[in-house]
Amino acid sequence: MTLTYREIDVPDGLHAGIWEPAGEPVGTVVAIHGVTSSHLAFAAVARALPEYRVVAPDLRGRGKSNHLAGPYGMARHADDVKSLLDHLGIERALPLGHSMGAFVSLVLADRHPGLTDRLVLIDGGIPLELPEGISSDESIAAILGPAATRLSMTFPTREAYQQLWRGHPAFAHLWNADVEAYADYDLAGTEPNLKPATAYEALAEDTIDLGRADGDLIHAIDHLAVPALLLQAERGILDQPEGLYRDDYLAEWAPRVPQLTVRKIADVNHYTIVFDAAGIAAIAASVTLSDRQP
Repeated sequence: MTLTYREIDVPDGLHAGIWEPAGEPVGTVVAIHGVTSSHLAFAAVARALPEYRVVAPDLRGRGKSNHLAGPYGMARHADDVKSLLDHLGIERALPLGHSMGAFVSLVLADRHPGLTDRLVLIDGGIPLELPEGISSDESIAAILGPAATRLSMTFPTREAYQQLWRGHPAFAHLWNADVEAYADYDLAGTEPNLKPATAYEALAEDTIDLGRADGDLIHAIDHLAVPALLLQAERGILDQPEGLYRDDYLAEWAPRVPQLTVRKIADVNHYTIVFDAAGIAAIAASVTLSDRQP
């Protein structure tokens, strides 16, 4: 089935990419990206869902929505996404969130309960393990590592930026046209003064928001009213053997979040789960329920 792709701008709102079939879609997926990412992270996933409409925003402070000022935070992102769907006349959708997008998806379902009857969370959604007593700046470094440093860098050419990504441990064994297009899109400015599109202020404020013990995310988790499937990447942000989440840590959350089911995806890391064939197949099966997951 042939998909068409277009980009839109909501007046005073988000920029977004939309993939849709020629005929009537069987449903709508709203694909929500990670903390320094963009809608193009879901291009390969959209192709694996040819019967669905896939709406993927650039979140506030990222991609071509990077001109939108704060405040940021999960509730603001969730309301932005709902405004995008309202603009498109979409009343029901399946939130599919990767990394920080998984947290946004939980808050979206909590703040707008009529939108969906389930969630698919990709290597995110459960608060991350952090040492006690660290500062906000230290928490950013602990969670994101070189991602935060990258935002302060300037690149003379697009090729130079692609070389940075090619050297990233997560992509050591995977580089394809989708990854290259994703990296190329994540640039603002003109040569020789190109910078990553994500605003550092958005990164910092969102990371702090995720760490709040009594914030919107915790409320959404404790009041989760629909089934949620968490696809856990086997490997980590830097392709290290231990993933973003330890199995034992996720198991500790099970009594608190009975609606949550966890499925580990082998041979993918936190980044490549949305670019690698194994990750894409697992995501598509979870959306279509062809693997009988909730």
